[in-house]
Amino acid sequence: MTPAVELRDVSVHFGRTVALEGLGLSVAAGETLALLGPSGSGKSTALKAIAGFLRPTSGRVLLGGRDVTDLPPNRRGLGVVVQSYALFPHMKVFDNVAFGLHARRMPRREVAARVAEVLDLVGMGSFGGRYPRQLSGGQQQRVAIARALAIRPPVLLLDEPLSALDAALREEMVAELLRLRAELPGTAVVYVTHDQGEALALADRIAVMRDARLVEVGATEALYHRPAESFTASFLGASNLIPVEVVDAETVRVGGVSVKASASGVEGPVVLGVRPHRVGVREYRGSGLAARLVAVQWRGTGFRLELELEPGLESGVGPVLGVGRRVRADVVDVGGLAVGALVEVSIPDGCPLVRVA
Repeated sequence: MTPAVELRDVSVHFGRTVALEGLGLSVAAGETLALLGPSGSGKSTALKAIAGFLRPTSGRVLLGGRDVTDLPPNRRGLGVVVQSYALFPHMKVFDNVAFGLHARRMPRREVAARVAEVLDLVGMGSFGGRYPRQLSGGQQQRVAIARALAIRPPVLLLDEPLSALDAALREEMVAELLRLRAELPGTAVVYVTHDQGEALALADRIAVMRDARLVEVGATEALYHRPAESFTASFLGASNLIPVEVVDAETVRVGGVSVKASASGVEGPVVLGVRPHRVGVREYRGSGLAARLVAVQWRGTGFRLELELEPGLESGVGPVLGVGRRVRADVVDVGGLAVGALVEVSIPDGCPLVRVA
């Protein structure tokens, strides 16, 4: 099946500055792909290349199998929502949403019906007569989405659309976007974000980017549980990356303790990726992986512990891989443990081995 969006080896350079290098990606009709990465990773540049706001230095952009690399944005038929909303302040909500329809010379009667339809879709049906300044941030975001959807685009581009909202509004809008996605099953969505929670909640697949390049792409759940690259493991889920000695295809040793790992065919230098909520901590009993409790942070629903791995006191273990490494653990209760205490750390079986970038 022809992809709704396809980037073929797309690069964007500004003089000697590389904003995007050799990106190859495709998005199917009805699929949501999240471009995830830190600032400067190239994710917004990729979206702007799709939208036509930037022309690639090299490579091609295709929409529905049609090469649009040289077409201006207004001839690509895309819906675009940016983080600043970009609503016209002098126009009421109705006119903002109708703007793209008027540009396409749609009859006025059809415009009114279409605007009413998309405003109802985003829960803003009774706000058509208001100006943007009379709306909250979340309401303005809904109007921006309605305006993008009014032209019934085959592809919807969202560039960090929730970054300007507070935490409660972001959570509300994630739920709203999930509902909209169910209402628009044929629309392909490219969602740019640096927030892993948004990407995990909304995307069918995630493309992780770093330093203007694609690091790894895969189905959301698979990428979370079985990342192949250390950067993916640390950025998508904040994994601890612990140096280990590989014993065999399923076993590694850290601090003198053997752990079953999920190798998934990873080759080359590797580390063990262990998410903080999977790290167990208790009083040291002389038989497990020893660590010193360095810091404790209360986070409302639990505690973030910072630990430093070290040899077990009774084992006489000398310098080994993992010892001296800082490890984070998320626990519900510290159980009376104090900073400076020697504790025992447990690492569950099945954590992935990931390639060191």
